[in-house]
Amino acid sequence: MAQVAVRACTVLDAEAVESLRVAGWKSAYRGMIPDAFLDSMPVDVDRRRRRTAERPDGVLESVAVVAGSVVGWVSAGPCRDDDRPGTHQGEIYACYVLPDWWRCGVGRLLLTHATGVLAQAGRDDVTLWVLEANSAARRFYETLGFHPDGSRNLLELGAPVPEVRYRRPAAPR
Repeated sequence: MAQVAVRACTVLDAEAVESLRVAGWKSAYRGMIPDAFLDSMPVDVDRRRRRTAERPDGVLESVAVVAGSVVGWVSAGPCRDDDRPGTHQGEIYACYVLPDWWRCGVGRLLLTHATGVLAQAGRDDVTLWVLEANSAARRFYETLGFHPDGSRNLLELGAPVPEVRYRRPAAPR
């Protein structure tokens, strides 16, 4: 595998991050989310640039870089779920890797980095949401110690799309 470096995401990464996020959705979620929704997803670089520039304290955004090109992105921070209150809960908000880099260790590297940063910030456990039908992602998260915790949600993405919440300790036990 090529040398992969993880570094903080900056506004200069906005185009690469937004492009890989949309490419990831279109590749990973085809057949799980209506095609019309996926096909209409814009690559909104200005929105991504603003979100990165206005990132709240305690929110991590990191990118995986190979030979100067961004190939993956992770965002994490305090848990946003109403049933997980308190400062000791962390959440992986998003993790996307360019499809050509799937199954090359980039996603594992990004998630390991993010959970480590959350543990160092004093988070006891980490949650993430995954589409219920996304069996490949669910298996991947399970290899990293995440397990379903019984919570479910319904997204409206052109049709109802169920998702399930996974959880694990922030630091390996």
